[in-house]
Amino acid sequence: MNKNYQPLVSVIVPVYNNSELLKKCLTALENQTYPQEGYEIIVVDNASQEDIKSVVSDFKQAKLTFEGKPGSYVARNQGISIAKGEVIAFTDSDCIPAKDWIESGVKNLVKIENCGFISGAVEFIFKHQDSPTALEFYDSFCINPRKHIEEKYGPTANLFTYASVFEKVGLFNPNLKSNGDRDWGNRVFAAGYNPRYCSEVCVQHPARDSWHQLYKKATRVIGGIYDHSKEEASFLTYTWEIVTLIKPPVRFFKGRLADQRLKGKQKLMFVLVTLFVNYSKAFELIRLMLGGNSQKE
Repeated sequence: MNKNYQPLVSVIVPVYNNSELLKKCLTALENQTYPQEGYEIIVVDNASQEDIKSVVSDFKQAKLTFEGKPGSYVARNQGISIAKGEVIAFTDSDCIPAKDWIESGVKNLVKIENCGFISGAVEFIFKHQDSPTALEFYDSFCINPRKHIEEKYGPTANLFTYASVFEKVGLFNPNLKSNGDRDWGNRVFAAGYNPRYCSEVCVQHPARDSWHQLYKKATRVIGGIYDHSKEEASFLTYTWEIVTLIKPPVRFFKGRLADQRLKGKQKLMFVLVTLFVNYSKAFELIRLMLGGNSQKE
């Protein structure tokens, strides 16, 4: 592949409200090292109550489209439907891509033969970078692209692929509120593609710092897992998952509590946060097994 090859890139950013962080994301995307004529930014408003249109109108690289059905994956599909690029890149409205994000993503994507997708690094930002709260510290372990690539997928917070890959394996499952990236990534692997993790393709992501934010994410994630597997998994499988969630994760604690950034009472808080998230997932799974509907967002 010609090292100077610069395909047209479509960057897709789904958003639900979150207008203040969207401004930071679009500012970073507007000031990329990649030639401006070589990329477009597609913001997909997923039925926000906030004025997303006014935010997007301030950025000449960005265009706005709308998706009324709740869910970030159906919103990403809407973005794909109007994308003009040979390369499709994904990030989230609360992420801040590095200045060379597009350039580095394209460079790594095109140099790998038969590459299905590039999964890049997600660096977490704390309010006080050297002393995260227990809530922030826990959230920083929730996205680990290096580990996820071993599980045959990459998080859509930082992902580069080709439009042709979607043509071959299909779009994201529009019915999933979470784990749609895992579902799609597994299909890419099954189709014989060769995905990679690339640490130099980087975005920053502010860590969640409230109990409510972590609760919403926990229930959404377990709901996505349930929706994806409910046709195949047995009652016994879910029962074992509930037992696993309720059992204190001693090995997890041992590794994380040794981190020097957690000091004093923050170590105890980290234990409480972990148990809170796991129990939230367990009770949500029980609710779903009893016939409840998965959380919208």
